[in-house]
Amino acid sequence: MTTKPRNDILTRELTDEGVLRLTLNDNGRRNALSEAMLDRLMEEMNFVADDNSVRVVVLAANGPAFSAGHDLKEMTAARAADDGGREYFTMLMGKCAKVMQSIVNNPKPVIAEVAGIATAAGCQLVASCDLAYAASTAKFGTPGVNIGLFCSTPMVALSRNVSNKAAMEMLLVGELISAQQAADISLINNVIESSYLTSHTMHTATKISEKSSMTLATGKSAFYQQKEMNLSDAYTNASQVMVDNMLKRDAEEGIQAFLEKRPAKWTDG
Repeated sequence: MTTKPRNDILTRELTDEGVLRLTLNDNGRRNALSEAMLDRLMEEMNFVADDNSVRVVVLAANGPAFSAGHDLKEMTAARAADDGGREYFTMLMGKCAKVMQSIVNNPKPVIAEVAGIATAAGCQLVASCDLAYAASTAKFGTPGVNIGLFCSTPMVALSRNVSNKAAMEMLLVGELISAQQAADISLINNVIESSYLTSHTMHTATKISEKSSMTLATGKSAFYQQKEMNLSDAYTNASQVMVDNMLKRDAEEGIQAFLEKRPAKWTDG
């Protein structure tokens, strides 16, 4: 594993297998999605999208909170502006939306590893990742309704991962749910014993890293595209993706390797 030590609110470690581990590291603010944290996440997402040495991203956090959401103190300070904070709030919500979309639209699979509490925009961050594993002690919530601020932007990611009734219950009641409840409604993939969480996540990420990056990028993009289409358009789009995929070098190599009962040699093309 290659490590770049940084006194940073977001640290990075890259394994020899191409798994990039990004760790939220701002315990003083409970890993809040402050303006600075959003900037760092955006910087990393833009970087990994074009970096061939990165094959999979794991998003983790230090401390008892995965992320407490937006920094309310930072947001409150913006109210001192002449417009009451409107320009700042607009900028911050736009910045956050771009970060979430950069995860979904990134060609590399992104896995959330949640060892602590993930609330509001922190829960949104988990929901935006392709896969998510959580410790049994983790909790999730969209509690904005309790302070007069409906979690409207977290709602976007939440409602695309769980049923309408489950999403609305979280949004309207505003209470924390357990990791097991989060798994039951498909907000996360599975609940893992705390002591095994990192090893499980990294094992899964490493298994994914062994696949053709071309195939992973093709499939991830197609998955999110077809979800927004009607059934007929989804099949038309997916069929064209399959045709294009079949013509790629890695598809030819993978099929031939399967028929010859040997490991495939990916060129990622």
